[in-house]
Amino acid sequence: MFSNGRDRDKLLSLALLFLFCLSAVAQNQDKVTNPEPTITFDLLWEAATPQNYTITVDSSGKASYVSRNPTRQVEGSTDPDYTMEFTISSVTRDRIFLLAKAVDYFHGDFDYKHKVADTGRKTLMYADPARHFQTTYNYSENKNIEQITRIFQGISNTIEHGRTLQFKRRFDKLGLEKELKGMEEMASEGYLAEVQIIAPLLQNIVNDTSVLHIARQRAQRLLEGAGVH
Repeated sequence: MFSNGRDRDKLLSLALLFLFCLSAVAQNQDKVTNPEPTITFDLLWEAATPQNYTITVDSSGKASYVSRNPTRQVEGSTDPDYTMEFTISSVTRDRIFLLAKAVDYFHGDFDYKHKVADTGRKTLMYADPARHFQTTYNYSENKNIEQITRIFQGISNTIEHGRTLQFKRRFDKLGLEKELKGMEEMASEGYLAEVQIIAPLLQNIVNDTSVLHIARQRAQRLLEGAGVH
C-alpha cells in the first residue's frame, strides 16, 4: 500500500519515464535495423580516371561519392581518395529507384555474354530491411540497367569536371574556357547529370571578373541548363 498520494504519483512518474526510455531505445534500434533503402553504383576501370568510384543514394535523396586511383601514385605516394556528400534532385532519385524496381532491384545476371570492349567492371547494389541484391557487369543489353548506369556515370562526370574547374580556377584560369566548352558539349549529349551539384562553383566562375567573359558565359549556360538561376 502507498503511504500517501505523493508516493503514488512519484512511482507513476518513474514508471512513465521508464516506458519513455524503452520507447526511445526501440526507435533507435529500429533506425539501425531498418535503414533507408539505398542504391549503390561502383565502377572499377584501371585505364580510366578515376580508376574507381562509388556513388550511394538513399530514398531521401542523400548521396555520397568516393573516387580512388588505387594503382597510381602522386609524388611517390598513393593518390588520396576524394569524397563528397550531396543531395540529388527528386526527379533523378525517383528515376533511379523506379529503374531498380523494374529489374527486381538487381536480383539477377544482366551481363552481356558475348565479347565486347572492356569499359570497366560495374556493380549495382540495392539494400533495404527486406532485400539485399547486387549484380556485376561490363555491358548490359537491359535498357533499365543501361539507363541507370548512364545516370550514375553522368553524376561522376559532373563531379570530376567540377574538381577540374576548381583546380583551373586557382592555377590555370585561361584553361577554364576549354574545360567549360567540353562540359557544355557533354551536357548537350547527355553525359552530365545533376549539374546543380557543382552550382556554387559555376556561380563563382560567373561572378569572377578575372575569368574570360566567354568562360563566364559558358558557366552561366550550364547553370541555366541545370535549372539554376
